[in-house]
Amino acid sequence: MAKVLIDPLSRIEGHLSIEIDVIGKRVTGAKSKGDMYRGFENILIGRNPIDANMITQRICGVCPISHAIASSKCLESAFGVIPGINGILLRNLILAANFIQSHILHFYHLAALDYVDIKAVLQYQGNDTQMKKIKTWAAKEIDTKATSLTAVSPFLPRYEGKDFYIKDTGLNIQTIANYVKALEIRTKAHKMATLLAGKIPHAASIVPGGITQKIDSGILDDYLELLEEVETFINKTYYEDVINIAQAFPEYLKLGSFNTFLTYGVFENESNTEYLFKKGYVKNKRVLKFKEDDITEHIRYAKFKGPGRSHPKKADTNPAPYKGGAYSWVKAPRYKNNAVEVGPLARIAVNYYSNDETVKSEVQTFLSRVGKKSNALFSVMGRHAARVIECKILCKEAKKWLTAIDLKANIRQPFIIPDNSEGYGMTEAPRGALGHWITIKNQKIERYQCVVPTTWNASPKDNYGNMGPIEQALLHAPITDLKNPIEAARIVRSFDPCLACAIHITDGNDTLYKYRVT
Repeated sequence: MAKVLIDPLSRIEGHLSIEIDVIGKRVTGAKSKGDMYRGFENILIGRNPIDANMITQRICGVCPISHAIASSKCLESAFGVIPGINGILLRNLILAANFIQSHILHFYHLAALDYVDIKAVLQYQGNDTQMKKIKTWAAKEIDTKATSLTAVSPFLPRYEGKDFYIKDTGLNIQTIANYVKALEIRTKAHKMATLLAGKIPHAASIVPGGITQKIDSGILDDYLELLEEVETFINKTYYEDVINIAQAFPEYLKLGSFNTFLTYGVFENESNTEYLFKKGYVKNKRVLKFKEDDITEHIRYAKFKGPGRSHPKKADTNPAPYKGGAYSWVKAPRYKNNAVEVGPLARIAVNYYSNDETVKSEVQTFLSRVGKKSNALFSVMGRHAARVIECKILCKEAKKWLTAIDLKANIRQPFIIPDNSEGYGMTEAPRGALGHWITIKNQKIERYQCVVPTTWNASPKDNYGNMGPIEQALLHAPITDLKNPIEAARIVRSFDPCLACAIHITDGNDTLYKYRVT
């Protein structure tokens, strides 16, 4: 048996290492190791509850809107406040823009580099329109003068091997040109969010009860103008690039499979009773009712001390860096004691098995284009497809939300901080299910806990020895070259891990490590 360590796994948010056991060029065991150590939840203890809304957004610069909304919902639950129609719709529009930019970022600027061949493109002698775009951009942004072509950041260095990358030079050129275009489109999606959120990242306007940003018809018109340009890119470019890469790498319509899913629901309707992407728990292709009480966090293999298993509202984040057997700073959340995948594929799966007509149609179209049956959805390429399908649906729905806003109605409901209370807020980040829990005592935060998407997906083994979703998805994957385990990297990146979100602990009294600088 050979042990392979990918440390660090690049092109993700935060610090993650993956250890795999390989026998006969197949993965037989895996460990997902969260290597970060940082502080958030304990920082909140003793503060005004309203501080949580701003501080928790700093957990992540990619998905701060989701944390703003989860925190607002958490506080609304504790305060007994229900946002009005405008508050719901405007939050939906801000979050939709954040979802779109995140999905585009992940596909083009994090994952696609595992498939395109930058060396073949830079050695190409043609001068067509797409190549001109690449050369113009490359002259400003990357070192194309390196004679060995080893410093063309962020494309190189990379794993090297025969048949690892797209063979068709034209497809390589097109995809890399779209990589460059996607930088511009992401900026426009950010601008959409900024129009309503005040600023990005870390929105200034999302608060308990709604939002504070003043809205007029001009702002909504500007949002729509940007939305239409972004939608064109999604439908004509992003979608086709996902199809092209899926067709070029059909084996990844099988690899990375996992089939138990959880979603909290996201993008409420105007009456705050239903979700565009429904909440639910999928097991054995059946959608079961979700119950918040069935969430637990396990810490047997995580570097924390305390009860081995607890509900988040009773949990603490007390570090134990030298704990025997522990191998990750990520806890192991479980639903009904099951490891579950969260994220875009989970949301699509819940809607698909709930017979949502729009999602079923989009899924069937994708499967038809790649010539596969429904099981192919639960794979590396299925995760990429789920993201672009979400983007397509969100663009259509955002137009409806824009027209439903009443400029004469309130955008925020008032609230009073109670002396003592508890609450929780649940939503979805681009990467999956996000929950915040609060306990208030004497109008101060006594306990605050977050369980974020990557805590679910990148979790270590639980108290019963069951592996986390990423760990399980790696099992049986082929590893062609032990020195270049690109197959494992592609599988892990398809989950879009964010370790910055997954780890939030601090303890000012303990010495964790000592370093000598010479």
